[in-house]
Amino acid sequence: MHNRRTFFRGTGLVLSAAALGGSLAACSQTSTGGGGGDSSDGGGGDLLSKLQEAGKITVGFAGEAPYSFDDNGDLTGATVAMHREIFGELGIDTVEGKVTDWNSLIPGLNAGQFDAVSAGMSILPERCAEAAFSEPEFQYTTALMVPKGNPEKLENMDSFVDSGLKVATMSGAIESTYAKDLGLESIEVGGPQDGVDAVTSGNADAFALTAISLNWLADNSNTDLEVTPSFVAEIDGVKQVGAGGTVFRKEDTSVLDAYNEKLAEIISDPERYLSIVGEFGFSEEELPPEDMTAEILCSGDLSSLQ
Repeated sequence: MHNRRTFFRGTGLVLSAAALGGSLAACSQTSTGGGGGDSSDGGGGDLLSKLQEAGKITVGFAGEAPYSFDDNGDLTGATVAMHREIFGELGIDTVEGKVTDWNSLIPGLNAGQFDAVSAGMSILPERCAEAAFSEPEFQYTTALMVPKGNPEKLENMDSFVDSGLKVATMSGAIESTYAKDLGLESIEVGGPQDGVDAVTSGNADAFALTAISLNWLADNSNTDLEVTPSFVAEIDGVKQVGAGGTVFRKEDTSVLDAYNEKLAEIISDPERYLSIVGEFGFSEEELPPEDMTAEILCSGDLSSLQ
């Protein structure tokens, strides 16, 4: 495994006191480098200029490796690396993180507790109604974490239908929606480690999450579990292709537009893309295709992506 701390040395990525203390940022209003995270300059106010003047942006994250997480006091992960690259080019050299419960990320963003969400968050219609997403950064697939040897021979979400088996999913994650839509017997957990614990304890037969996250867990923890090959879930005959992006407040168009412009340059250059996120297990398989846009994913009409 690469030394991620060396990778980020000198990048200006730091954790806020709230993150270092493990407290949840969703519980209180906080000040940021971007004018206190204040969204009162609505109507497309120029938050970008404020962030550039301060030289700092504060991002909310939920601690899901390898997207964004706290590694012994260092804010790290593929999404964070992308932010370091893009915001650095925009003249914002410091990225601070505030750890927040997953379900509180968008509410915390809209409450002004941070300036953006750094979590590789899936671009979904219900989320697009509440906030503005960047263009896709990471295409994702799903996998299952199961006991060694996969005794139940589980392959995908359909494996649980009428099986009497139980799947664990992370609260607020897209896999919870899959389980609900398929009518599966399931339990929701608070975070990735809770999902591992659910399977280890026998409270669930598998833990469903993005394949990249589960493979990272398996490679970086001592657990007697394994990860199945990845798959794309299918609901009512439609493959649930999707991707994650960075989340901004709807009124913060100046930051969103500037971010998307720099992101497009990276996405169009696979070598550069991998130089940023390859450290965290990402490959060209996670590179979003050209026809996958935030507009399509926000619409929920995935037919053009089949």
